[in-house]
Amino acid sequence: MATYKEIIGTNVETRSSDPSNPVEGQVWYNSTTGALKGAVIFTNTWSTGGNLNTARYFSGGKGSQTSALVFGGAVGGSENKAETESYNGTTWTETSNLNTGRSAIAASGVDNTSIAAVDGFQAATYYSNVELWNGSSWTETTDTNTTNIAARGGAGVSSTSTLVFGGSINGAPPTAVTESWNGSSWTEVNDLNVARRFPGGAGTATAALAFGGNQPPVQADTELWNGSSWTEVANMNSARTRSMSFGTANTAALVAGGEGNPSVAGLVEVWNGSSWSETTDMTTPRTNTATGAGSTTAGLVAGGNPSSTAATEEWNNGVLTKTFTTS
Repeated sequence: MATYKEIIGTNVETRSSDPSNPVEGQVWYNSTTGALKGAVIFTNTWSTGGNLNTARYFSGGKGSQTSALVFGGAVGGSENKAETESYNGTTWTETSNLNTGRSAIAASGVDNTSIAAVDGFQAATYYSNVELWNGSSWTETTDTNTTNIAARGGAGVSSTSTLVFGGSINGAPPTAVTESWNGSSWTEVNDLNVARRFPGGAGTATAALAFGGNQPPVQADTELWNGSSWTEVANMNSARTRSMSFGTANTAALVAGGEGNPSVAGLVEVWNGSSWSETTDMTTPRTNTATGAGSTTAGLVAGGNPSSTAATEEWNNGVLTKTFTTS
């Protein structure tokens, strides 16, 4: 098979934007950003990203590896953090606070310009509040129907199309309640087969995945949402709760860390649409619903426990664009 060098040559191409499907070894100069870039293959690799400004756990978050948002969470004994931080692929920047500080927030959104933050709790207070992020500030909107659900799983790549599921009501036993958001109102839809709190979630509002959580005991169950109902599918290899998760489809998801017996704090599994496979562990084991964002090709995790970490790790698997820098 001919190489990129043999086909194209060795001259560096000047482009006004990055190619949509770069080939391994391809190099170009982006005249708009003034950066030299190239396509590099990464295989199931974790690398260090920029630290959060405020170390936290139980935070909410969504977006992509290069355009993510983290909000709320807990630091020490305080569970009502409102601080919001935006990630550009390198650095976290503090921006406008949530209107209602809280922890364990479900979320949806494809980048850091459009995010929905749903429910959460602060100490003994459980919220049904929903806030929408427009890229610069939060606006309160319609509450969820089921009052005071906390620690819900969430799925969705848009702030106007969200699915939330599981959790607990006023600290009561786990619930299986599922609700769908269309941008203006919430509709209760078919429940999960297994009630659970602190589940992981991935996918979209019409094609989602729910996995793990605590019933008790800690669960390995996985359920697939087809837009109208949940179906039980293959279990995770390691039961876990309070994990990080991301993925933009119910055919491709990643779960990392969490709590289980034995410990799963550093363990990572990838879903391919039919089964879970163990893959490369995180460098920094963590639990307590740290933030997950992105896809199974390029994602990130940030925050969590132990000790309210600020650490961010980036996940890469595939041909990815990287900016060449000097030091």
